[in-house]
Amino acid sequence: MRTTELFAPTLREVPAEAEIVSHQLLLRAGFIRREAAGVYTYLPLALRVLKKINQIIREEMDRHGGQELQMPIIQSAELWQESGRWDVYGPELFRLKDRHDRDFALGPTHEEIITALVRSEVNSYKQLPLLLYQIQNKYRDERRPRFGLLRGREFIMKDLYSFDRDEQGLQLSYQKMHDAYTQVFRRCGLRFRPVEADSGAIGGSDTHEFMVLADSGEATILFCEKESCGYAANVEKAALTNVLTKTGEDLKQLAEVSTPGAHTVEEVANFLHVSPQKIIKTLLYETEEEVVAALVRGDRDVNEIKLSNALHCLHLKLAGAGTVQDITGARVGFAGPVNLKSVRIIADLEISALVNAVSGANKDDTHLINVNPVRDFTIDIIADIRMVQAGEPCPRCGSTLKEAKGIEVGQIFKLGDKYSKVLGATYLDESGQKKTIIMGCYGIGVSRTMAAAIEQNHDQDGIIWPVAIAPYHVVVVPVSVKDENQAAMAEKVYHRLVEAGIETVIDDRPERAGVKFKDADLIGCPLRITVGAKAVANEQVEVRVRKTGETIMVPVDRVESFVLDQLGKL
Repeated sequence: MRTTELFAPTLREVPAEAEIVSHQLLLRAGFIRREAAGVYTYLPLALRVLKKINQIIREEMDRHGGQELQMPIIQSAELWQESGRWDVYGPELFRLKDRHDRDFALGPTHEEIITALVRSEVNSYKQLPLLLYQIQNKYRDERRPRFGLLRGREFIMKDLYSFDRDEQGLQLSYQKMHDAYTQVFRRCGLRFRPVEADSGAIGGSDTHEFMVLADSGEATILFCEKESCGYAANVEKAALTNVLTKTGEDLKQLAEVSTPGAHTVEEVANFLHVSPQKIIKTLLYETEEEVVAALVRGDRDVNEIKLSNALHCLHLKLAGAGTVQDITGARVGFAGPVNLKSVRIIADLEISALVNAVSGANKDDTHLINVNPVRDFTIDIIADIRMVQAGEPCPRCGSTLKEAKGIEVGQIFKLGDKYSKVLGATYLDESGQKKTIIMGCYGIGVSRTMAAAIEQNHDQDGIIWPVAIAPYHVVVVPVSVKDENQAAMAEKVYHRLVEAGIETVIDDRPERAGVKFKDADLIGCPLRITVGAKAVANEQVEVRVRKTGETIMVPVDRVESFVLDQLGKL
């Protein structure tokens, strides 16, 4: 490919809309252009990267028994109503009507369609197991699309669905996909971790997220410092192991104290000269059915995912100031569990161990001291509802947990019979008895993977593509195309590389060398070959490794073998 023919409009300035590195560089390097909020056009360089990621995915899915198909983007509301998700999925579902006033949705996921397909075609145990997948655009009406391709309204995704006879079969399929995903991201040249996670709106039991490690990641993951242990979890899922036991301290008499202006944990702790660990933080939450009071220790944060799961609710949000005033009789910051009427109390496991604690008094500028669970208030639900923090013990081996940031690029779920049961996907076993098919689902964000690769591989000059997914492997840069000898040698090198099967682009623009070098670094091909006056004189070209900045002089007649060797090492 010649740069004069390549449609890759680069930008010198960072677009105002771009918040993070991958978004900035994809725009500046001419990979994408914005059509609307969260909706992008993929230009030729981006499409080359996406095709390479797709090919790696296809090879690994097929190697592990997957079969590719293509399902419709437009999905009938009838199926979603049958599964019960039409009314509960939420405003992220793009809904539309046809000319006959029938309801449809743009597919954010395909559990309903694939399950309906299998229920109509599979009726015997002899047809199982099945692993069916597609690579296709998905649509979710994000409230606030941001971060370019990391949180969009239209995105490319690979989703595979497994269909098995029983839980044992599901475990085998799950492990196959776990292994396949590990190979996909390893082949893409990414540093990643599979971590335990929450299943969210998809549902099901066990699930793992595959996180590309990057400082810009939205997700926080906790992992064991001991490599042989291997424990890693999203902070929303990380399990609690060390629950404190009650001290031998004698119970003191409950008392009310004035705390004017002290409504945060820090302010109360300083005013009363107590540790935040002795404070009961009371937060009111609204669900779709009720208001509840969630209790955690003052030095802890509520994990809203764990809280939602413990309450078995679909929607959860912090109660507003008006609701807090109505229920507690006080402003925000003075709520407490003692004499709290008309709401259920859900307490973190650590709350039961507190002795002579401090809490809000449900009265402005007032707190209670010497608060003791059971004696002074009743807990309706006791559960792990707090965030686990770095430095705490690993729930698997007891070593210390460390923290890192990650970008989710894939997730695998054990669905069980969540969809097959309600949609009636069954089979007949060897004895002719009807059994419910057991399912799993497995997704990879293809466009997210491209963006995540940039978040992990860049410098101040631009992108540094891993070889496996680079749009081109080599860019040949003649310092001056006006110099016939330089232009001829550059053409010679270019043709030799292309004939050797190396993906190469030659920058034949009549631009200054500095402009070409800047664009080469911005676009991020693994190797740059410079042809200048010295190259012509010595029959040697300069090969620069984008990742390290190392430069090597290579004889023209050895350039193909050297390039292939270098690409194999990167």
